[in-house]
Amino acid sequence: MQSSPFNLRRAIIWIGRLVLGGIFIYAGFSKLLLPNTHLWPMFVLKFSLSMNLSSFAQQVESYKMISPEVSQVVAHTLPFVEIVLGLLLLIGWRLRIWSTAITVIMVGFLAAVTRAYLLHMDINCGCFGTPEKLTGMTVVRDGAFTVLALLMTIFAFMEARNRHPWSAPEKA
Repeated sequence: MQSSPFNLRRAIIWIGRLVLGGIFIYAGFSKLLLPNTHLWPMFVLKFSLSMNLSSFAQQVESYKMISPEVSQVVAHTLPFVEIVLGLLLLIGWRLRIWSTAITVIMVGFLAAVTRAYLLHMDINCGCFGTPEKLTGMTVVRDGAFTVLALLMTIFAFMEARNRHPWSAPEKA
């Protein structure tokens, strides 16, 4: 039995690719390029990439899950990884690999944010470039994105098993 060219699984894959790809690209660029708000009077430092990354490193370190040295490495690599993964997700090339990577990262983000929220840590989320307080809505938002990433990954693996209906030969 031939499936329709567009079904719920493919719709969720497309929505996941667009939403999560866009969010990852925005999150990466915002960590790199958005101005450092607590240094706003110093216009020389406002758009400094190194200052933005060091500010993000402080946000990563505030979760108290990794050492300061490792948080520096995470802060200097994560924005670039987010941008690349977001672009690869939007392109759709090797979707099963990149959707799995996005899902693993989202599960890690959700675990870190949930842990910090349950420990009543008064910290910034670090999700985007501008400081944002960690609240229950942050946990809910990350949870929703994690569910979307998980569904997208599962459906991408399911769709890879089936032949695409548009590639099926015509029946006479």
